[in-house]
Amino acid sequence: MKPTLVIGASANPERYAFKAVQSLVNHGHSVIAFGRRKGVIGDVEIRNDWNTTWKVDTVTLYINSKIQEDYYEMIIGLKPKRVIFNPGTENPTFYNMLKEKDIEVVPACTLVMLSIGDY
Repeated sequence: MKPTLVIGASANPERYAFKAVQSLVNHGHSVIAFGRRKGVIGDVEIRNDWNTTWKVDTVTLYINSKIQEDYYEMIIGLKPKRVIFNPGTENPTFYNMLKEKDIEVVPACTLVMLSIGDY
């Protein structure tokens, strides 16, 4: 299973980040949910304190490209194997930064990837 950091997590069940956390857990992945506001999604606590020692395989983004700028170095510092850019989070500038660090860039939908077994 792939430990995953969901950035942009929300306790609002109508948000795709909420649904992604639920689906990741249902598919057996360990999840760190990170958002602006603390909360809970099922049994997963939404954190708003960054931890530089998180061990993650995948980062999946639910924040727009402008907000991503604040996280560039922090995400790269975690040394994930890949970063998933969900619809609406596309960011060619960040793509290039990640590729320079040998981090795979995946412009795709986490929910779709999980549903078709391509996560």
